[in-house]
Amino acid sequence: MVLLWDHDGVLVDTEGLYMQATQEVLATVGVRLDEAQYRELFLRQGTGAWHLAQGKSAHELSALKQRRNDRYTELLTRGDTYIPGALAMIAELAPHHRMAIVTSSRRAHFDAIHAGRALPGYFELILAREDYIESKPDPEPYLTAVARLGVAPPDCLVIEDSERGLRAAHAAGLRCWVIPSSLTRASDFTHAERRFDSIDALHRALRAST
Repeated sequence: MVLLWDHDGVLVDTEGLYMQATQEVLATVGVRLDEAQYRELFLRQGTGAWHLAQGKSAHELSALKQRRNDRYTELLTRGDTYIPGALAMIAELAPHHRMAIVTSSRRAHFDAIHAGRALPGYFELILAREDYIESKPDPEPYLTAVARLGVAPPDCLVIEDSERGLRAAHAAGLRCWVIPSSLTRASDFTHAERRFDSIDALHRALRAST
């Protein structure tokens, strides 16, 4: 079985930092982004929130996005964002499965999170936001991973934490297990093959499938 892992919310606890950076920057132009809006726009629809900054030019929006990205990088470098148990789980599974990360994170943010850490070395392929055109819930990220790995969809299992990630996996014809984060627990995971409430439970299930 080939394991295709989402990243933020599954292996690292970064979604709250991304929300914070986005909220702070939007607040400078008078836009209040609350948690409910963030969950809907980022974790369900995948559209982002820049359309809320009405009247801003493309140049101004580009500058806001860059400020958000810079602030997010700053927040990432303040401490360890690894979810407890994630590294041990990946290290144990690596000898038994081909694995890839399929993330909506930018490469620079991914690298900032894992600088000097062992986790990326366990993966055969890491796809970041720059590696495809359409982001989740579009199936392109997962279809790209399947194509680059040269594997058949029935041989793959996706691990996700968000509704848009689940929708992307299903649209790509892939099985999907979900482990909701604190921001995604209220999402609709009806079509997930399995749902787990802890990384330990996910780990046990994956170990049993090895």
